[in-house]
Amino acid sequence: MTINQNQIFSTFDLGLAAALISVSYQLKDLDRANPKKVQFNFLNTTGIDEAVRDYFSDKLDVNARTYFDNIKMLKNLIYTG
Repeated sequence: MTINQNQIFSTFDLGLAAALISVSYQLKDLDRANPKKVQFNFLNTTGIDEAVRDYFSDKLDVNARTYFDNIKMLKNLIYTG
């Protein structure tokens, strides 16, 4: 995971990406530069750092069905894009 000066938050973690989408953070794009994995790029908006910390400390509340649907959606983007 990295945060850079261009206001982009990036992660290779599918679960984290699905969780961020589930709590309304905006996916900007997918970076396929690495042929073995996809990087998920989000707009680095207010609160995203806290959401990431909450995700990794198992404190982020997300709707289970929304989370599952977002994982499926991201997998579709990965394999059809």
